[in-house]
Amino acid sequence: MWVCPRCGRTFANRNQSHTCARLGELDRHFARSAPEVRATFDRVLAVTEALGPVEVLPERTRIALHARMSFAAFMPRRLWLAGHLVLARRIDSPRFSQVQVISARNIVHLFRLNAPADVDEQFAGWLGEAYQVGIQEHLRR
Repeated sequence: MWVCPRCGRTFANRNQSHTCARLGELDRHFARSAPEVRATFDRVLAVTEALGPVEVLPERTRIALHARMSFAAFMPRRLWLAGHLVLARRIDSPRFSQVQVISARNIVHLFRLNAPADVDEQFAGWLGEAYQVGIQEHLRR
């Protein structure tokens, strides 16, 4: 792992391009959100932390979940939690509003969560797949 000497963030690749800025406060992201939005994020985080070590990075415009690389990001809105997962395969599901192919094994899936119940068994499975991308296990196969 490479550590940026300016901002202290860790990256899988040396001198990786990034927005070099200090991290903010997690609570600031939820200041204008309904309590259910924070509860939804907390449910996502609980599921993710059960998978293994994860860093929560409250950046200026998003909250990233990071292992060796960032594998999920969340943008709290007033009434819902917008976000994306980075998966090693394309999943066509009505739960994803958009799918963006970055490379063969880095496919971004955009979604919207309205309540903690949306973090169900299916979504937890996708979080697990995204975590595998985050620890770069998908590159070892």
